[in-house]
Formats: sequence, C-alpha cells, structure tokens
Amino acid sequence: MMWRCKLLTTLLCAQNNSTSIKIGQLQHFFLPLPLFLPPLPLETRGALPEAKPRSSKKNLAPATAPPPQAAAKLKNHPIQLKSLKLTQFKNYESQKLDLSTGLNCFVGPNGAGKTNLLEAIYFLCMGKSFSTSPDAYAIRHGDQGTRLEGQFTSGETGASDKIVVKVQKRKRKIIERNGTAYERLAEHVGRYPVVVITPDDTNLVLEGSELRRRLLDNSLSQSNPTYLNQLITYNKLLTNRNALLKELEGRKDPTGLLDVYDQQMAEPAAYLHEKRREFITPFTDILTDTYAVISGQQEEVGITYRSHLNDTTWAEVTQQRREKDRLLQRTTGGVHRDDLVFTQGGHPLRRVASQGQLKSFVLSLKLAQYRLLETNTGRTPILLLDDIFDKLDRDRVRQLLGLVLSAGFGQVFLSDTDPERVTALIEGGEETAWKRFLVRDGQVTAAAEEA
Repeated sequence: MMWRCKLLTTLLCAQNNSTSIKIGQLQHFFLPLPLFLPPLPLETRGALPEAKPRSSKKNLAPATAPPPQAAAKLKNHPIQLKSLKLTQFKNYESQKLDLSTGLNCFVGPNGAGKTNLLEAIYFLCMGKSFSTSPDAYAIRHGDQGTRLEGQFTSGETGASDKIVVKVQKRKRKIIERNGTAYERLAEHVGRYPVVVITPDDTNLVLEGSELRRRLLDNSLSQSNPTYLNQLITYNKLLTNRNALLKELEGRKDPTGLLDVYDQQMAEPAAYLHEKRREFITPFTDILTDTYAVISGQQEEVGITYRSHLNDTTWAEVTQQRREKDRLLQRTTGGVHRDDLVFTQGGHPLRRVASQGQLKSFVLSLKLAQYRLLETNTGRTPILLLDDIFDKLDRDRVRQLLGLVLSAGFGQVFLSDTDPERVTALIEGGEETAWKRFLVRDGQVTAAAEEA
C-alpha cells in the first residue's frame, strides 16, 4: 500500500536525528518495554533473510512454542481493535472511538492526550501501561477508578472478544474477557500481541541491562505463557531471598531458609535461561542480516547473550557467590543479571556508533524482535507509534526502504502534532482503510476517513 511506503519514508526522513499467577502479581515483575517493530508478514519474508543456525553454533529449537490459543486457528492473521472506550482514564472523562482496521492517526497539540490513547490500547493488550508508572496513575485526577473497554476481532474467523480493564484505588486490578475475569496472566498476554515505539528507544543500547532484559522478557512472555509464569515465580523468590539476606545483616543463615530458596529458584532460573538462549540464535541471525541491508553492508554488528548460567548451573552460581551475597545482602548472581551485548566491528556499539548507526541498529533490533514475535504467536501484532517523527534522521533511508517497502503493517496507531503531515502520508496513495482523529483537551473527534 502506498500510504505504508509514505509512512515509512516520512518516519525515516524526519528532521533531528507452573504456578497459577494472579493478575496483581504483574505489577513489579512484568514491566512493559518501548518497542518499534514495523510488522513484516510471513508472506514477505523474501525481503528479510530467514533465520538460520550459524555453522559454529548448535542448532537450537525455535524460540518458544506459541500459546495454546494462537497458532492453531489464527496462524498469520492480524488481530484488530475495532472500538475503544475510555472512562475516567488519564485526562479523559468519557470517550468512545470506532477505529479503522488500517491506519489510525491521533493528531493534536502536546498535552492533548494523544499518548494516553496509545497507552489505553497497550493496557488492553498487555494488562498494563507501556510507561513504568503504577496502575493508579491511569485514573483521572479526582476520580476513584478507571475502566477501559476494547472490542477485538481476529482476521481469520472474525470472532469478537470484549476486553475490559478495571483499576480502582487500593483494589486489585481486574481484566475481563467476554465478561469473565482472568485468574492467570498467561491466559491474556500474547492473545493480542502489541508493540510500541516511543522517543526513548535508543536507551535499549545506551542504558543499563534492565531494559535489555525487558526486551527479552516482553518478547518471550507474549509468545510463551509458561515463560511469563516462570519469570514471575523467579522474581518473587528473588525478592524473598534478598529480604532474608538483608534481615541476616551479614550473618550466616541458621535456619536453612536460604538453601530452600536456592532450591526453589533452580527450576525457573534454568527455564528462563534456556528460553532466552534459544531466542537469541534466530534473533541474532535476523538482526545481522537486517542491519546489513539497512547499512548497505558498511558495518558488521553482533549480539551476545551474557549470563552467569552460560557456563555453569544455578546451584554452582549460588554456592560460589554465597559468601559475597551474605556480605552485600543481595543476590549477586543469576538470570536477573543477564544482559545483551551489542557490538559493531567487534567493539561496544554504544561507544563507537554514530547517531545514524545507532538508530539503524535499534530499528534492525526491533524488526528482528517483531519477526519472531509474529512467528511464535501466529498473529500480526498491533503497532503503536508514539510521537516519533522528530526522532528519526535521514541516514540510510534508501537501504532501509529497500528492505521494508514490501512489508505490510497490520493495524497501526500513530500520534503526531502536525495534522498536515499525517494527511500528506495518505494523499496520492492507493485506496486503504484509514481514520484521522483530532485530539484536544481530552476530547477526540473523527476528522477524516477513506475506505
């Protein structure tokens, strides 16, 4: 579609550079991550080289098994949000939107509430905002609770699901599907895959390891419910272990409780490490091939998965670090210290990459992440683009367009301050479904539509 090509061109040419887990346990253990993943349908894989095992590495299994509800009936079909209803959410008192199955543009001045609409969509898909704020911050100032409602459909069957999220102050968050509340988070995450890009995506390279672990966890949790359950279990035990170490204040443990925690953490630690390592092999292959296309073969990039468990077992890690843990009063080794090391020409990427190279790498990173997410869930994700026109430069535009011109998006939501810029993306293109919404002071009006 021409509007998709023009959308990519505008983006890139913009100036200036196995337990039952309750929903409430998500708050501290599954923080969302800003993601930029332009969708690439399976039928257009010719544009990107296939993931392939490296000759020097063991041929590992696919990254994860798709969730039970995904691959069998919804293979390679988009998930679409037909309507959105907000009640007392952020700066919105009450708002209902009927959405396009293609492109949805939210335009308006800064502070009008455009990003809040994208957050509401992410909240419905993932059960949480893509910011790191507590759920209570989603409630409109002066109110006691908020309610979000979305009507989702599948591209294959046309089946409709009504998802409702309810957040009240000092009460447990409730997420419902067709009137029935979820008990386990894994039943929801991955059902409606979603990716989002914010202006801070380059922090994946520039900031600490926590953001890169979230990239792994966000990808794997959306495609593997067991991974999410094991992640929550591990983090809960880790919190308890650290609390015990602080309580001991450097003394040896006379109760044996530390040994109990170590034994209980062994299984989730091994599982998380295994799935992350399996994910990295195809992820790295697609990343390097994609970056080669975008950069015109100018640099060679790499990615390495760093983990204490790469060369030893969980039991050995805890035993070797027991004395250090006791003195520092925290758990110093384990999968919660994992990291991804990005390189360019064999050197740390963050130190040698230019701004253009950095942004090209982040885009390649997310294209690879998207490809595996779509493959493992069997669903085309919803894409959210939050105010990014002024954050992408002109570098390597031709190479990137050569890669992505044939790529089709699923349902796309974007925000921008310039209504003329959004209109220009669509004018002159082929017929496609789209809507433009004008946003001002917590009020949204559908301004344009083309069928």
